[in-house]
Amino acid sequence: MVEYVTISTKVRKKLKEEAERLGVKVSEVLRRALEEEVRRRKLEELEKKLENLDTALDKLDISRIARLIREDRKSR
Repeated sequence: MVEYVTISTKVRKKLKEEAERLGVKVSEVLRRALEEEVRRRKLEELEKKLENLDTALDKLDISRIARLIREDRKSR
C-alpha cells in the first residue's frame, strides 16, 4: 500500500483565487511539479556519477588489461 503525506505551501492569495477561477487543480499541479523536480535531480546525480566513472575509466591501462587477460587464457 502506498503511503501519502500532506505537504503545505503558502502562495499569494490572488494567485490562489486566480487558479480557482481558472479551474486549476492546485494539488495536481504541485504534485506533478514536485515529481518532475525529483526526476530532474535524480538525473543530475546519475550524470555526476557517470562523470566520475568516466574519469576512473580513463585511468585504466587498456593494453595492460588486455595483456593480463591473454596471460590468464594461456595459463589455462
